[in-house]
Amino acid sequence: MRAAVPQLWHFAVEHLLLLPIGAAIALVWVNVDPEGYYRMAYALTFPVNNIGLAVFFALMTKEVVEATAPDGVLHPWRRALLPAIVAVAATAVSALIFVGAVNALDEPVLAIAWPVAFATDLAVSYLVARLIFGRQHPVIPFVLLLAIASDALGFLAIALFHPTEEHHLMQGAAIMAAAIAIALALRRARVKSYWPYVLVSGALSWYALWRSGLHPALALVPVMPFLPHAPRDPGFFVDASPDAVDALSRFEISWRHPGQIALFFFGLVNAGVPFRALEAGTWGLPIGVLVGRPLGVLVGSSLAVAAGLHLPHRLGWRELVVVGFIVAIGFSIALFFSSALLPPGQLRSEIHMGALLTLAAAPLAFLSARVLRCGRFSR
Repeated sequence: MRAAVPQLWHFAVEHLLLLPIGAAIALVWVNVDPEGYYRMAYALTFPVNNIGLAVFFALMTKEVVEATAPDGVLHPWRRALLPAIVAVAATAVSALIFVGAVNALDEPVLAIAWPVAFATDLAVSYLVARLIFGRQHPVIPFVLLLAIASDALGFLAIALFHPTEEHHLMQGAAIMAAAIAIALALRRARVKSYWPYVLVSGALSWYALWRSGLHPALALVPVMPFLPHAPRDPGFFVDASPDAVDALSRFEISWRHPGQIALFFFGLVNAGVPFRALEAGTWGLPIGVLVGRPLGVLVGSSLAVAAGLHLPHRLGWRELVVVGFIVAIGFSIALFFSSALLPPGQLRSEIHMGALLTLAAAPLAFLSARVLRCGRFSR
């Protein structure tokens, strides 16, 4: 038993299982003891969604920052141009179909949650893409860049069109400028520890976002690029070496497991949806992304090619269809977006259930790969 527990923990962390485990517990708990579940969720929502989740977004930002180093998928930046164009088309088509679906289902009030249709679960999409195509296939960086661009567009849409009622943008901007200035000063002073960046600049950034009416879970996103990092990118989701001394790698080593625990509690707090929330409007989000994302990927790729850009080697229309289903998995990011957009109640429960149903895109990705003979099914 002593040997099995660390092995099970490593397997769960390696395969990103803590989030779905938390979501599964939440689903059972809320339908067995709703009063006890809601009491727990009410007590933990703020620390989990606004503080704990900042670690997860910091780790995701760390991957993006490293990807700009030589040999990274974002080096040089023009590599991201094609996935960015495809992301605009894919998210726009998904959002339009989502709005049309909720109106057709006689739930027009849910149309306010249209930015949720932008969400792509970066970690789960990466895992599914790797299982289908393998670690070295050119599809992998394309999926990662497409997911990053889609989520960035979602955060931008929420910030521009759905800020909280209490917001002071000018004060928040001034505080954020101070946070970035301190991070820049620390970088120029060659501070090698990540703690001053996180405790000083990170705390100021958190307060700036909260004061501005934006989601404070993104507090470490503008700070992470200032942390000293290795000169070359080891690869997306490649664990930092235990011997690494740069601040960015040390941050990952220290916070990788706490970040996974934060994801577990995020699933526990946000995925508790009673089965009675499976109303007609719940199907708007799955319809929007399962239909709109593959269609949008094909449309966006056609527009990019028509503009003179080139698809990566070994990436044709069949692979693009599979990619469309892979990036339709909203799950954790969709739960986060809906929590930021909607107050607790029936509407949020319906969108949360829809976010869980987007996991159906994973088996559809495998099925489409098998039918179209892509990746591991090409032989």
